[in-house]
Amino acid sequence: MWLKAAVFVVLCIAGVSSMAIGKSIMFKDCGSKSGKVASVNIDPCTAEPCTLVRGTNETVKITFTTNKDITSVKAVVHGIIADVPVPFPLPNPDGCKDSGLTCPLASGKSYTYVDVLAIKSIYPSLSVTIKWELQDQNGDDIACIELPAKIK
Repeated sequence: MWLKAAVFVVLCIAGVSSMAIGKSIMFKDCGSKSGKVASVNIDPCTAEPCTLVRGTNETVKITFTTNKDITSVKAVVHGIIADVPVPFPLPNPDGCKDSGLTCPLASGKSYTYVDVLAIKSIYPSLSVTIKWELQDQNGDDIACIELPAKIK
């Protein structure tokens, strides 16, 4: 009996821990050519669309598999508002530095890109579609995802 209770407690702790870490969220592939996206995680995000709180940082993780050798990675982010893409400059667009990736990337392997998105307090409260691209040395998208979010 105590074994069942212990298993139940472990499962409850694991469930609560996964909620605190964020969850894999639904996304639309918007044209990945040099790779295939396996999952997207935003922390903290426990419900969709993700609520991005002004004055906080959100950790974005994109797990993908490459289908060719990649020598460099550039991150490009846009907020799409009323069908208009608005550039969102990142402090470090070089995906090969401080992002969990070490270039070159070998074809057929799985990688996880990690970046922190600063949600500035000056941003207005609105619904937005986030478009995040990871581009290779030729400008082709290794990963291209779109996901809905709300800024509060």
